[in-house]
Amino acid sequence: MKLAVIGGGGVRAPLFVASALRRAEIIGLDEICLMDIDGPKLALTGALAQGVARKAGSPVRVTTTTDARAALDGASFVVTTIRVGGDEGRVRDERIALRYGVLGQETTGPGGFAMALRSIPAILEYARLRDELCPDAWMFNFTNPAGLVAQALHDAGFGRAVGICDSANGAQHAVAARLGVSPNDLQAEVFGLNHLSWTRRVWYQGEDVLPRFLADPSFLRETLLNVFEPALVHHLGMWLNEYLYYYYYAERAVQAIASEERTRGEEVLALNRDLLEQLRQVDPSRDLDAALALYYRYNQRRSATYMHYAQQGAPTPEEADAQFQATFLQVNPEEGEGYAGVALDIMTALTTGKPLYTALNVPNQGAIAAMRPDDVVEVSCVVDGDGVRPLPIGDVPAGPALLMQVIKHYERLTVRAVAKRSRALAVDALMAHPLVLSYSRARALVDDYLTAHAPYVGDWV
Repeated sequence: MKLAVIGGGGVRAPLFVASALRRAEIIGLDEICLMDIDGPKLALTGALAQGVARKAGSPVRVTTTTDARAALDGASFVVTTIRVGGDEGRVRDERIALRYGVLGQETTGPGGFAMALRSIPAILEYARLRDELCPDAWMFNFTNPAGLVAQALHDAGFGRAVGICDSANGAQHAVAARLGVSPNDLQAEVFGLNHLSWTRRVWYQGEDVLPRFLADPSFLRETLLNVFEPALVHHLGMWLNEYLYYYYYAERAVQAIASEERTRGEEVLALNRDLLEQLRQVDPSRDLDAALALYYRYNQRRSATYMHYAQQGAPTPEEADAQFQATFLQVNPEEGEGYAGVALDIMTALTTGKPLYTALNVPNQGAIAAMRPDDVVEVSCVVDGDGVRPLPIGDVPAGPALLMQVIKHYERLTVRAVAKRSRALAVDALMAHPLVLSYSRARALVDDYLTAHAPYVGDWV
């Protein structure tokens, strides 16, 4: 079985390969093809990934190519994780938003909108190639904004396409870790949209165990719920996806991000440049152990400041830089599989038929009463040999339901705007977004984003 990773030159590719190798025998994997349009970057990360396979003594071939057709030909599964415009594009997205006093964040609000302008056309083209070269292959999209991109795929008529995001299963994994059991021993009730979801129940052996954990101060403090005040968590009575911080603390988030010396995009850009330069000097094909040490250190440093401005006691980027220059904590590369774990668990369930309970971005099909059947939602699903099916959620609280409907309206307008290359629809989309809500601001943002990303989005009318 062949697995194609589109965007396989990304810095997370070696971790993805390591996760895939641990499941290779179960799913019958014999080739992982890493494809990327950036040849020099692919050469470095690909060499690391191939080294991971050698160290594991795995018979799985890890191949690299800059040719999408070669990567997709004969693939059984396709993972798309691309960043059109690179890290520089992310930096522009964030800085342009902050210029107008609105959220400068990669996936939520104007930043997610700008990324969608570049991501959607590219992903649709890869989906067309998938249908031509490996029409039976499942396509798992991690390209951000994942839910919006999944909506575009669905609206364009592409089947076997699922949006994945590791943050969707935060409650399930956090509770499983506390109970000392496998996440698949639990069934969570997740509803919402990507980066806008809630978990209202977590079932374990017939009992909803979530209330007792939400009442535990240490659970709130030691999980990603720590970005929220305990009073808010108790008021809502649910696990909150950490990205809801940008809605529940909108003005605080903008102020915190604007006051930083560097945006998250600028921080990641610097970290990625440093890593690639260090890998060039070390040469993974010559000194694999040294290259892997640099790589694991990079991942640890990058994770240390995730949403640091929302977490008490978290280091600033500058403090983390100093800390990781002075020390290196030994890490287990098997920990924290992230989106790779989600995608590979789905592949395992589809291949073996053993049911998997996980939250994914799929068409609603009546699962959430407040949403239309063809709305792509983030919802609890069961995956097995028969495919991927959303589980019935029914009615949800009015507040989350209304926010979901507003954001889905914005998403649908954005998909239409990209399809028609329409400035007017793009302005309508941002006007509808609750983090913008202004015609003058929406128009200025659209103009600036289309100018900044003209090489990738083309001419709009």
